[in-house]
Amino acid sequence: MTFPKLGSHKPIAVYIATVISLTIIYALIFIYLATMEHQTDHANLLTGVYWVISSMTTVGYGDVTLTSNPGMIFSILVQVSGVVMIFGLLFPLVVIPWLERTMMIKMPTHAPEGMTDHIIICGYNRIVETLIDELKDRGISFIIVEDDEHLIHELMEKDIPCVFGSSSDEQVLENASIDAAKIVITNKSDEENANIVLTAREFTDVEVIAIIEDTSKAKYLKYAGASKVVSPKSLIGRFIGKKAVDPFVNRLTGTTEFFEGVSIVEFPIYQKSSLIGMTLENAAIHGRTGANVVGIWKAGSLSFNPDAEYIIKDNSVLLAIGTTDQLSKLKNLTR
Repeated sequence: MTFPKLGSHKPIAVYIATVISLTIIYALIFIYLATMEHQTDHANLLTGVYWVISSMTTVGYGDVTLTSNPGMIFSILVQVSGVVMIFGLLFPLVVIPWLERTMMIKMPTHAPEGMTDHIIICGYNRIVETLIDELKDRGISFIIVEDDEHLIHELMEKDIPCVFGSSSDEQVLENASIDAAKIVITNKSDEENANIVLTAREFTDVEVIAIIEDTSKAKYLKYAGASKVVSPKSLIGRFIGKKAVDPFVNRLTGTTEFFEGVSIVEFPIYQKSSLIGMTLENAAIHGRTGANVVGIWKAGSLSFNPDAEYIIKDNSVLLAIGTTDQLSKLKNLTR
């Protein structure tokens, strides 16, 4: 969900001026019509304003009325214009922006005070979940920039530092303390990543790592100013290629490095493994080893984002990401 810019008060000022002008004009017309109907007691400005406001808000107390045909036609005009002014203009110009400002106050808009030498991650998904776990284990500070309101609430519930807003907005990146950051990781669509890189490059020379979907776009991200371009699909593809050359490789020495110190490796499940018969959720592999299972070989094909209810069998093969120590712990569990 995106919010309109609410800094300008011009529409509200125009609205208020219009309401005041119409009220005065309508009150003067009312005085004229009341005089024509010989309602001299009501032919004054105070009563006119009272009648106009009662009619425009459709309250209609009935204590002051115009009974002639022109008077009734005028009454209808005032009531209809009142509905338009309130429901057609008041709500979109005043009420809704106020509610949106109230909601934005509750959303995180700035990095924690004093945050420095941190990593800014633009975009949150499964890959970032794995990265966050690694950063936490290494004690590296980070902050997520995300423009999806629901994901922001999810991050807040998990007590993960985050900033709400578009990653390609200079002000949002400044709010994430990009001047004090050491790395920016872009993890949106390839087009959005290009915009983020260009924006970041406008006011800082921080290292920018772009995670891309289409490897053919890599050169354009580098032209935009990305320090490094990473393609998870390409990395996993290289790993699968290694598997095709040597289908029996299971040593950690045959891993493919994902980030510095973080690798992808495949683990066959052996017959006496304690994991057999357990679901991925109950196996709690991440909690026990720190590694993250990102895929499972099933019926000769690799399935990404495996279901938590998947039951590990003696012919299962897990694809996991983690550090050497974490992957070594997982290796021991699979044997």
